[in-house]
Amino acid sequence: MHHTDLSAVRQPINTARGLPNGHYIDPKVFEEERAVLLMSGWPGLATTADVPEPGDAVPLTFLGMPLLLVRDNTGTVRVFHNICRHRGMILVDAPRKIEGAIRCPYHSWCYSTQGKLVSTPHVGGPGQNTAEGIDRNVLGLIEVRSHIWFNTVWINLSGDAPAFEVVNAELLTRWAEFDKPFHHGGADSKFTLEVNCNWKLAIENYCESYHLPWVHPGLNSYSRLEDHYHIEQSGRFSGQGTLVYRQLAGKDGLTFPDFEGLSAKWDKAAEYVSAFPNVLLGVHRDHAFAIILTPVTTEKTVEHVHLFYAQPDTDADLRAQNTALWKSVFEEDIFVVEGMQRGRHAPMFDGGRFSPAMDGPTHLFHDWVAERVAAHRAQTQAAE
Repeated sequence: MHHTDLSAVRQPINTARGLPNGHYIDPKVFEEERAVLLMSGWPGLATTADVPEPGDAVPLTFLGMPLLLVRDNTGTVRVFHNICRHRGMILVDAPRKIEGAIRCPYHSWCYSTQGKLVSTPHVGGPGQNTAEGIDRNVLGLIEVRSHIWFNTVWINLSGDAPAFEVVNAELLTRWAEFDKPFHHGGADSKFTLEVNCNWKLAIENYCESYHLPWVHPGLNSYSRLEDHYHIEQSGRFSGQGTLVYRQLAGKDGLTFPDFEGLSAKWDKAAEYVSAFPNVLLGVHRDHAFAIILTPVTTEKTVEHVHLFYAQPDTDADLRAQNTALWKSVFEEDIFVVEGMQRGRHAPMFDGGRFSPAMDGPTHLFHDWVAERVAAHRAQTQAAE
């Protein structure tokens, strides 16, 4: 049993305290949250653009687990455990194109891109490719339940969460107008940032606008604090919107094409949401982005940033300019999340306070973490 006291977190915002230090620096609590928040929910793993063509395969490590992202030969994106069912050997150790079958380098067992075990050479002795007890029908690759939305591959590792569309129903409704083809900008529209902080701090910082005047003066010069509003869906997601999105314009006033059929609200508005547990999303009239947070340790997180557009062939210069703009904004946050992480090593810190006016989205996230962890602990205790 871990002994972080969560009772103060679950108070109304004006009396609540934030999550205790252990939730940021204790490896045992990290493991607990890995099981309760990440394994059992619908975290984001990657984007469909990571495997653009049938046969593309990319090995990924997520929460210490070896996974394999594949676009099968019919064009369906799938996620498997990246291990052979024979002796647990890693199947694919670098991104590549699968020609034919996924072949284990150890004993040459072969799997289709749909995960079916198709050959087991010499398994019954030299020249004998079948053996009693080796039933190919039940020894296919172990598939991870997955769902594609927002060009993002979401996975449920425990296999028992409610359907993605149920868990994220409110967000899907809120952004129904953006439920149309997204086109990844390509190599110039993605980057990764390695940050020395717990993954939760990236979410807490992203979902509030309170820090804009001090941390993002450039952005704040036109999208001011008072132009923002909170987005709060208890137990699901939280974030902020702005009423003054300013479209990027290149030379000769060139802009990106808009998503088709958007209502007038999006002429000027943009919204930024943390979709629990680990994906940060942004929508604008002419582009969208997803930041997939990969928790590595209590003190290390990798942010995978991807930008999407309404049309496949947008202007390359303008895309590069947009990527550079967002990269500079997200880099402005690094000193803050790393500074808060260091601050969590102050043993007298009690989790901190929330501004009732400004920190609603952050408090909502803390409450979500505390509620799920507390429920899990109560269940575990009852079972003991």
